[in-house]
Amino acid sequence: MISVLIVDDQQLVRAGVRMLCESTEDLAVAGEAANGSEAVRLAELARPDVVLMDLHMPGTDGTTATREILRLLPATRVVVLTTFDDDDRLYPALEAGACGFLAKDVAPAAVLDAVRRAAAGDSPYSPTVLHRVVARAAHAWQTRPDRRPAATRLTDREEEVLRLIAAGLSNHEIADRMHIGLTTVKTHVSNLMTKTDTTNRVRLAVLAIQAGLGETWGER
Repeated sequence: MISVLIVDDQQLVRAGVRMLCESTEDLAVAGEAANGSEAVRLAELARPDVVLMDLHMPGTDGTTATREILRLLPATRVVVLTTFDDDDRLYPALEAGACGFLAKDVAPAAVLDAVRRAAAGDSPYSPTVLHRVVARAAHAWQTRPDRRPAATRLTDREEEVLRLIAAGLSNHEIADRMHIGLTTVKTHVSNLMTKTDTTNRVRLAVLAIQAGLGETWGER
């Protein structure tokens, strides 16, 4: 059973996500919080597997709450619930340790899939959100006067996986595209993170842009 803590300052959003989680047999709601400080307190008490975290809340915001929850509970997975207006907060939330981003307007099935993937150690991202985050981060890198091309030596397979990560594909989609096993994909992703000293897929996607292995997303 996957325990989920729902954090959002809108009661209607919390109620909807609760009903969705309770409609399944493998998810259980560990609690609800309307702000960041309450989220930290409840997380410490309930020790949830996954936290669905809103970013823009009164008082303690979602980024600060994410950082504090992961300091107290490093094994907990935090998935950010985001709107288009949250773009400026997305990368800081990633830096704070969020494992993925989920747009609030996704289909209900995508929410359940994201929770399950996060609990399994994957990094769930809504493709549109991933594109926006990478485009902004890549643009910031491209305008730096001291920017340098990525120099890490990768195998041909690792380069292909990196290209597909930059395109927003999940591990399952990469496995299907490359006709290899899911475990093999996970191994490649792990090796990429080790070689590039990165901790998540967004940073890998930005690195792909730096190395010329991905699209210039800001020009889409």
